Amino acid sequence: MVTVLPLETQQWMQHKTLRLRALLDSPDAFGSTYDAECIQSDNQWEQRIATALSQPRNKAFIAYHDHQPCGLVWCQLTMDNATTAELFQMWVAPEQRGLGAGKHLLNAAIQWLQTVVVQRIQLGVTQTNTAAIQLYQRYGFSAVGEPTALREGSPLLSQTMQLTLAP
Repeated sequence: MVTVLPLETQQWMQHKTLRLRALLDSPDAFGSTYDAECIQSDNQWEQRIATALSQPRNKAFIAYHDHQPCGLVWCQLTMDNATTAELFQMWVAPEQRGLGAGKHLLNAAIQWLQTVVVQRIQLGVTQTNTAAIQLYQRYGFSAVGEPTALREGSPLLSQTMQLTLAP
């Protein structure tokens, strides 16, 4: 059974563990790298989560399978346009893929974003990540704009996808 709950400030260590696992497991899926994030101290992780979650424009969710954390997604209202939100850090542990955790995470994110009256949700996905692209397409996301470099120096391209929500 998969459940999804909002990330609470005191769960910063769960977030850190999942985020570092995600960066190790899927290094070509994220704009950041394991090397860039693993050097942060526990205090930095704790402060980063506390600061982010203290702002009402941020919300993160953790998926659990049999009460064990197995995935995450982060939602953020954009600074310049409160009707647009971004999803990032979307990841599910390999051993739990295929159990619906990705769908549950997206459902939680979209439901929350609808409560804050968001009109558009955007995310970036590496063009080679077929499974993620297919999941997003099933939810109605479609490609917008031209692909851009995943990160500086990377040959991989990231495609922005967007979902327009009903008013």
